[in-house]
Amino acid sequence: MRYQLLWELAGILALMKNAGVMASTTCSADKHCPKSAPCSYHVIDTVELGLILLDAKAYEGNATTHDFVVDSGTTFITTDSELVLTLKKENNGTRISTTRYVHYGVITARLKTARSPGVVNAFITMSDVKDEIDWEWPGTATSEAQSNYFWLGVVDYSHTNGETHKGLSDTFSNFHDYTIDWQPDVLKFSIDGQVVRTVNKEDTRAADGHYAYPTTPARVQLSIWPAGIPSSAPGTVEWAGGMINWNDPDYVAQGHFGVIVKSVDIKCTPETAQTNPNGTIPKDAQSYIYMSNDTETGVTPRVYVSNHTTNVNAAAGRIGMLVTGGKTMVTMAGGAALLAVAGLLI
Repeated sequence: MRYQLLWELAGILALMKNAGVMASTTCSADKHCPKSAPCSYHVIDTVELGLILLDAKAYEGNATTHDFVVDSGTTFITTDSELVLTLKKENNGTRISTTRYVHYGVITARLKTARSPGVVNAFITMSDVKDEIDWEWPGTATSEAQSNYFWLGVVDYSHTNGETHKGLSDTFSNFHDYTIDWQPDVLKFSIDGQVVRTVNKEDTRAADGHYAYPTTPARVQLSIWPAGIPSSAPGTVEWAGGMINWNDPDYVAQGHFGVIVKSVDIKCTPETAQTNPNGTIPKDAQSYIYMSNDTETGVTPRVYVSNHTTNVNAAAGRIGMLVTGGKTMVTMAGGAALLAVAGLLI
C-alpha cells in the first residue's frame, strides 16, 4: 500500500529552544524555564501543580507559563513531591503533555507503574502527525517494559516494531529510569542507564525509499489508561492482561490506579542550519512549521524552524486562530498548533 500525506496549510507546532542552546536548566514552581532554553529543562523533586495547567483547553501557546498540561483525567502531588496520574472508573484515565515540542533529544522519566490487569502505563513522544516513540507497561507484567515506535501513525500488523525487555525489579514497588534517546539517525531505549535496544534509521528504509522512522517534533506525554474495558478490541484486552477488576485491592485501597512520576528530564538536540531551506536558523526561533513533503519520496513531511509566535490572543479556555505571513495557524486545545489537514492517509 502506498501512503501519501496531503498538506493544505502550513502550521506552527510549538515553542522550541533557541538554536544552539543546550545548557540543562532546572525549573520549579517559582522558576519557570527561560526563553533562552525553553526545550532543555529538568524537573526533579520539585514537581508542583503550579507548573501543570489542569485544563488543557485554557492553554494559549505560551510555554513559559507551564511545563505540562493535563489533557484528560486527574493528577495530584504526594507528600514526597511525586506526581500521580490516576485511573478511575469514572475518568477513563489521565494523560499529561509537555507544552514544548522536542525535535530529537534525550528524554528520561523516573516512575513507578500500576500493576493491575487491563491497566496500561505509558511514557511516550507523540507528534502532531503521529510519529511516536513508546515506553509502555501493560497489566500485571511488573518485571518488564515494552518499547515501540511508529512512523506517521502507520500500523503494520505483519511487522511489529515492539520489543519486550525483561528482568526488571518490581516496577510497581521500585522507581526506574526509562530513557528515549532520539537522534536523527539512531533511536536508543535505556533502562536505568543501560541501553537495551538500538534502532538505526537506515534499517527502517522502505522499498520506495522513505524511512519509517520518527522525524517530526513531538510532545512528551505520560499517561495511564484503561485497555481492559468492553469497548477495547479483544487483542488490546489480551495484551493488557485481561479486563480491569474495579474491586482490585490496589483500587479499593487507594480509590484509583496510579502511575507515580518522580522526575522528567529533557535535553534537546540542537537544531542545525541544514534544517531550513536557506541553510540558516532564523533569529528568535521559537516554533516549527510543517511544509510540503520531501521531494525524494513524497510521503515524509518537511519541518522548518520558524520565528512565528505560537501565542494566541484569546480568552482563557478558548481556541484561537492566528493568521500570519499568508498562512493560517490553528492553535488547538493543549497548545498543539497544526495544519488544517494534518495527516490524511490514502
